[in-house]
Amino acid sequence: MSPDLRLGVIGFGARHTLATHAHRPGEGSRVTVVADPTERAKIRARELFGDEVATVDSVEELLSGHEVDAVMILTPDFAHASVALRTLGAGIATFCEKPMAISVEDADEMLALAKERRARLFVGHNMRHMPVIRQMKEIVDSGRIGRVRAIWCRHFVGAGGDFYFKDWHAEKEKAMSLLLQKGAHDIDVIHWLAGGYTRRVSGIGDLAVYGDIADRRDNSDRRMGDWYDEDIWPPTAQRELNPVVDVEDISMLQMTLDNGVLASYQQCHFTPDYWRNYTVIGDAGRIENMGDGSGDQIHIWQSRRSGPGRPDAVEVVARATGGHGGADPSLVAEFLRFARAGGRTDVSVIAAREAVATGVHGALSIREGGVPHDVPPVPADVVEYFDGGQQPLQEQEHEHDQESVEV
Repeated sequence: MSPDLRLGVIGFGARHTLATHAHRPGEGSRVTVVADPTERAKIRARELFGDEVATVDSVEELLSGHEVDAVMILTPDFAHASVALRTLGAGIATFCEKPMAISVEDADEMLALAKERRARLFVGHNMRHMPVIRQMKEIVDSGRIGRVRAIWCRHFVGAGGDFYFKDWHAEKEKAMSLLLQKGAHDIDVIHWLAGGYTRRVSGIGDLAVYGDIADRRDNSDRRMGDWYDEDIWPPTAQRELNPVVDVEDISMLQMTLDNGVLASYQQCHFTPDYWRNYTVIGDAGRIENMGDGSGDQIHIWQSRRSGPGRPDAVEVVARATGGHGGADPSLVAEFLRFARAGGRTDVSVIAAREAVATGVHGALSIREGGVPHDVPPVPADVVEYFDGGQQPLQEQEHEHDQESVEV
């Protein structure tokens, strides 16, 4: 490797700002090539990274004409798996934006190939780096509320009409369900706080509002920033929706985890407010976040004397700078360290796959009238490899030899 980790970026659209956190020439990493077919993206890449950055049209051009040590896949969701299979197949350390894929089969193929090629795989579940989530995790792990028994999450997506119903996100064929694009975050957080994975899921949902809006437009010539308007209200006043709108705009899941924790997740895209509310209930108390940004509060109830608005303790969410409450720069820093050295990370590739599997089977349950679905687990040897830090084969063999000697 060169002194600076050489990074390729594939897709330079809505999440291109993640790559700016990785571009630190002379400090350990630099973006050397960006692959995106649009001229708008190429111009923006040169503005951010300078004229020395190469810009190409495709993954094929990037892989065949440029040497990179790692790549960041920031394409639309439906392209994550196909691109990652190319980069992992080439043995390149790969950052894949969440959701990992839009089908369980694709996610499992990514795991299998990364393991086979010993190519480091990292999935961008940035909420594991959000201060509010990290603080809730610390409270849970401290034992202050006892053993976790249930988790509820309500996700109010006040910008849903602008964010997800004017482009490809609105199409089942390209997004599968917003339980992936949005829900993968929350499902992953539920699993992390609960210490387990969903093995059975059922759901109800509907396309309750945006399917009735007849005003449609092909917005492929624009980006979300071109049409976003927070003054549009109520949601029925939205115009120029994607030509195809067939994903649910309200979804509710019930989940049974492998460790007995019960969980529920509700997602609505036509609320006036935009935030997430998690309630974690243990057998000795509960916690709930009142807002999810810097300076907001986490309330802690630990006695029967507490009540509405009267928690036993309040923890203020730490302030941080950067996208998603400071999560994005921390996430990218973790990836850069991982790309260089490997090892365990707070972000979990297995958990990313489990979030996809739960979202996919939850969506299928909704579309089948609430029929419960069993969520297939990941094989034990695959879990062991990824949760063990994706070590090179020789390092794993050395560890096993050491264990044999100790025995």
